[in-house]
Amino acid sequence: MRILIVDDDESLRTMMKTLCEKDGLKADTAVDGRDGLYLFNKHHYDILIVDYHMPIMDGLEFVRQIRYENQQIPILVLTEDDRQETADRFIKEGATDFSLKPIKALDIISRIHLHIQIVNMRQRLKVEEDVYTAKGISKGTLDSIAAYLQDHHTPKSVDEISSSVGLAYPTVYRYLMHLLEEGKVKQVVRHQKIGRPKKLYEWYTH
Repeated sequence: MRILIVDDDESLRTMMKTLCEKDGLKADTAVDGRDGLYLFNKHHYDILIVDYHMPIMDGLEFVRQIRYENQQIPILVLTEDDRQETADRFIKEGATDFSLKPIKALDIISRIHLHIQIVNMRQRLKVEEDVYTAKGISKGTLDSIAAYLQDHHTPKSVDEISSSVGLAYPTVYRYLMHLLEEGKVKQVVRHQKIGRPKKLYEWYTH
């Protein structure tokens, strides 16, 4: 994880950088919003930490400029101003989180780790979506069929599933084959007195 710290207070920048690096995180620093934007456009960052009051470009304008380019990256704002109207302005511009100055090491590190978890979750979801897209699988459709099977504890036929989830027989069958390959569904063969054995499907519980 790489973090960008934007603050005109040299001692705070040094302290924050040291905190991050002790925690195994790579951190760069910028002296104001303009410098921060330059670094942001030059490197990849996972989390931004920005002060409110800075010369040349303050934190509010920095957040506004970042959101023009990136809607997802977490932005943690540092400020001594605890007024609700200030928080509302930052939220309107796209800030993700706040920490009041003087900052406390435990508070800031815990907030950073919370946003790291969010970043990791987004990355996992993106990978899953890419895999589904490559296979021609819609995650929404897959989740719908999976949820139906998980809610029913008896094996179901393709016709039953198709009727219940409102999807065409060929679609349900194709998704069931995918779930079989993933080991999430198992096939049950029911022998009948007349006719061929019937194939049913149920959620595989380990």
